[in-house]
Amino acid sequence: MTAPLVASALPLPLVRRGKVREVYEIDADTLLLVASDRVSAFDVVLREPVPHKGAVLTQLSAFWFERLASVISSHFLSADADEIVARVPALADHRPTLTGRAMLVRRTTPVPFECVVRGYITGSAWAEYKKNGTLAGEPLPAGLVESARLDPPIFSPATKAEVGHDENITFTHVVQAVGRSRADQLRDASLDLYEAGRQHAARRGIIIADTKFEFGTAPDGRLLVIDEILTPDSSRFWPGDRYQPGRSQPSFDKQPLRDYLAGLKQQGEWDGNAPPRPLPAEVVRATSERYLEAYRLITGRVLETA
Repeated sequence: MTAPLVASALPLPLVRRGKVREVYEIDADTLLLVASDRVSAFDVVLREPVPHKGAVLTQLSAFWFERLASVISSHFLSADADEIVARVPALADHRPTLTGRAMLVRRTTPVPFECVVRGYITGSAWAEYKKNGTLAGEPLPAGLVESARLDPPIFSPATKAEVGHDENITFTHVVQAVGRSRADQLRDASLDLYEAGRQHAARRGIIIADTKFEFGTAPDGRLLVIDEILTPDSSRFWPGDRYQPGRSQPSFDKQPLRDYLAGLKQQGEWDGNAPPRPLPAEVVRATSERYLEAYRLITGRVLETA
C-alpha cells in the first residue's frame, strides 16, 4: 500500500500550500493541484494523515467536473498521471506522488466568496436559525427542525477565511462586491450544479445536505467552477436510508475524527488550538473508510488503493 502523503515536493514553482493541497505553476496558463492526505478539524491541521483522502478528493472532483460539464465549464484538464508527465517531463520521477491525487487545471482569477448551497438546514445555518430564526441575518420560515429539507435550496454565500471560520453573508453583499450580473451568475451556477449533483447522488443512496463551490474567471472573462467539487470535504453527504429530520445525521466524511476531538474538548483534554495528542489508529482508519465509501457510492467504482 502506498504510504499516506503528508506534503508533496515537486520540482516546480510552488504557488501556495493550503490546508490540504499544494498548488504548483506549470506555465502562465496552467497549474497543478496535488491533494495530500492532511486533514483539518476545528480549524486545526492534525499531525496524522488520513490514507487515501487526497486521492478521493481528486478523483471524485474529476468525476464531477466531467459529469457536470454541461452545467458550467470548469478549470479541470486532467487527473491522469500519464497525461501530466507527458505535459511536464520533469515530473517523470514523481509518478507515485502524482498518481490518483494530482490534477492539471486552467489558471483562473478566483472569485473571493464561497458559494454555498444549502438543501437542508444543518451546521452553522442550524445554529443561527435556532438562535434567531435567520440565515445570514435574513428570516427563514418558522418551525424548521434540525436537518429539515429546504425547498427550494438556498444560495448562502460566505466569506473565504484564511484563518478561522468562513462567515455567512447576504446575496446583497455579493452584488455590491462583484456586480449584479456576476452575482446572478454565481448564484444560478451554484444552484444548478447542486441540483444536478444531488439528483445523481440520490440515485446512489446519498443525500447532499449542503455544499460549497468555488469559482474563478478565465482570461476571457468566462466563469469557471474551480478547486474541488461535491467532495466529502466541501459537502455534507448523508446516507439516504438513515435520514431522520429533527436530529443531526451520520455523514460520509471526517465525522469519526470530529467526534473523537469533540470528546477530548468536552473532557478538557484539548483546548482546540495546537494539534491534540496522537489520534488513535481506529479513528484514522474509520475516517479513511468513510471517504472511500463515499467515492464508491457516488461513482460506482472502487478507488484503487494499492
